[in-house]
Amino acid sequence: MQKSYSKLLGIVGKPNTGKSTFFSAATLAPAEIANYPFTTIKPNRGIGYVRTPCVHEEFKVKDTPSNSLCLDGVRMIPVEFIDCAGLVPGAWEGRGLGNQFLDEIRKADALINIVDASGGTDAEGRLCKTGEHDPVEDVKFLEHELTMWMASILKRDWPKISRTVESDRKELYSALEERLSGLSIKRVHILEATRRTGLNTDRPTSWSDEDFLRYVDALRQISKPTLIVANKMDLPCAERNRERLEKLGYAVVPVCAEAELALRRASEKKLVDYRPGDCNFKISNPGNLNPNQLGALETIRERILLGLGSTGVQEAINTAYFKLLQMVTVYPVEDIEHLSDHSGRVLPDAYLVPYGTTARELAYIIHTDLGENFIHAVEARERKRVGEDYVLKDRDVVSIVSSKKRA
Repeated sequence: MQKSYSKLLGIVGKPNTGKSTFFSAATLAPAEIANYPFTTIKPNRGIGYVRTPCVHEEFKVKDTPSNSLCLDGVRMIPVEFIDCAGLVPGAWEGRGLGNQFLDEIRKADALINIVDASGGTDAEGRLCKTGEHDPVEDVKFLEHELTMWMASILKRDWPKISRTVESDRKELYSALEERLSGLSIKRVHILEATRRTGLNTDRPTSWSDEDFLRYVDALRQISKPTLIVANKMDLPCAERNRERLEKLGYAVVPVCAEAELALRRASEKKLVDYRPGDCNFKISNPGNLNPNQLGALETIRERILLGLGSTGVQEAINTAYFKLLQMVTVYPVEDIEHLSDHSGRVLPDAYLVPYGTTARELAYIIHTDLGENFIHAVEARERKRVGEDYVLKDRDVVSIVSSKKRA
């Protein structure tokens, strides 16, 4: 299967919150899971899927997906995750191999912070009595660690950068863009941080330490948008704590990663009919399950699916890509009449692209030659020609016409 993703999602949090369970549930990759800190000693990379209704039913065609999957009218588009080991207080200074783990999320475009909503793990990730720890503190702790980590990277060159800006009349955003490109921080992020903080970027040498940290914190919020996963929603105190987490201003998704992992493994073994994100499942053959297994599945149905509407794992993935990263789905084709590529495959590819992507930018995403030799595009619903500045809408089906190649 070809890759169609371009945005990397980082899964972060303190130890023992269910990060590895969430990662395994989302990817079914072999990540070790256990009830002790630092189970994950190196980052795991894996492929999960964004779920979206496929357009083939609207166009009344039978699709033949290539870079994605179509399950009963639901298009599953591959996306990449990186699961980092649990962070503890002081990680930005190297405690618990923190610097090493933080460096693994340099390229992440958004973060999912897995929080134990039950309050059953302390600040270090050790098990404690349910409700004993405040999960709100875990969110604040991670904010601090990430900001201080980014500040420590920028601080090394800050005197030189600030002097260069003032002596050579170089724009601060230009100097910062060069220094921070390795953290996937772009010019638009820097400009927004400048607007948000209102600091004088012509005289950065005049900034106090508090000004500097305020600016870096704004950069962190803008360049690494974060979703809070309130995990372990099947445990006591979780619902109350979820409401408190929502007051922090983040998007919060209630999740039971263990339930999702159980359902996906049962589905893999053909014991149940279940698609990631469904609000229910069907037991394929009850005779293949023992009473304990049947009881466990019914508990998941009653306590999780009927209570929350889903296990939350797929909702978290979709929220990260469609809301935090503001992606839209587009289907490039070559033959606009048959909605196919040069091999005759119908609606073969589904791409996730940022909101605001133009037809010409999509052409470059597909192939450099298409972008450089762009003539026009054709939008399938209205069968009309559109120019290079046409802004793609979610679920658009388009054909790119170029002087060299059509796709």
